[in-house]
Amino acid sequence: MKELYEIGFVFRGFVLVNHIFMDLPAQKEHGVNKDLRGAFISAINAFVETAFHKSSLEYLESGNILFIFKIAEVQSGDNNMKESLILYGLVDKSKKKSDKLVNKFFERVNPVLQLFIQKFNGANFSELNQFEPFEKSMIDFLIKKPKE
Repeated sequence: MKELYEIGFVFRGFVLVNHIFMDLPAQKEHGVNKDLRGAFISAINAFVETAFHKSSLEYLESGNILFIFKIAEVQSGDNNMKESLILYGLVDKSKKKSDKLVNKFFERVNPVLQLFIQKFNGANFSELNQFEPFEKSMIDFLIKKPKE
């Protein structure tokens, strides 16, 4: 996806792993911290779940940036209940319609999300270093052209 600025996984308010394909225009000026981004994404998700009875937010728009969220559940090693895992993407929407970009994003990231869950389901999610090698898998899935 040539429109993709960044992709990452958020769990309990922390960005587990992310990859920046292009710098956001505002990021250069303001130096936004990835921990703040993770907390924001978790808080928005929790608000939508609570306020709208288990609904999930698919995307937010801010200027020419689209924040897209794909929610799944994963089991951590320290909890006997599944918890929300959020795959997020920051996308440049200046040239396309939001709905088309969201659908394209969901198609491209679903295999990445499933692979992450398969690989880390039951893991101790407080050990963040274990997720770093997964960045290469994210890049591989998103750089490759989809099969026609």
